[in-house]
Amino acid sequence: MIGYVTLGTNDLQKNAAFYDAIAAEMGVGRMMDFDTFIAWGSWDGPAGVALTKPFNGEAATVGNGTMVALEASGPEQVQRIYDIALEQGGSDEGAPGPRGEADENGMVFHAAYFRDLDGNKLAAFCMYKAD
Repeated sequence: MIGYVTLGTNDLQKNAAFYDAIAAEMGVGRMMDFDTFIAWGSWDGPAGVALTKPFNGEAATVGNGTMVALEASGPEQVQRIYDIALEQGGSDEGAPGPRGEADENGMVFHAAYFRDLDGNKLAAFCMYKAD
């Protein structure tokens, strides 16, 4: 149902390198690139992520309670995305690991939380069958 998610930025080019690195780990790149807007993903893939300078010319602000979750292929990729985010200047909001107990089907939710350079909150997550 979701086509893409857009986050505001006050410094598009500075934050672009952060998202370029994460997108590369996820096997995608920029699918739109304009002076005030960049989107990462693939035209035939799942929902993408975009950064934009606000169209109203005001400063971008962080949405309290807003978070974008990036689906990883497994716990190892969750760790790599988290590491990349911190290497690119992002900040930690919760180290990688399982969250809660396995559900009734034995599925485990595994996630890491971090913020981009503007303070937007993101997560890398996966679900896997418990041993």
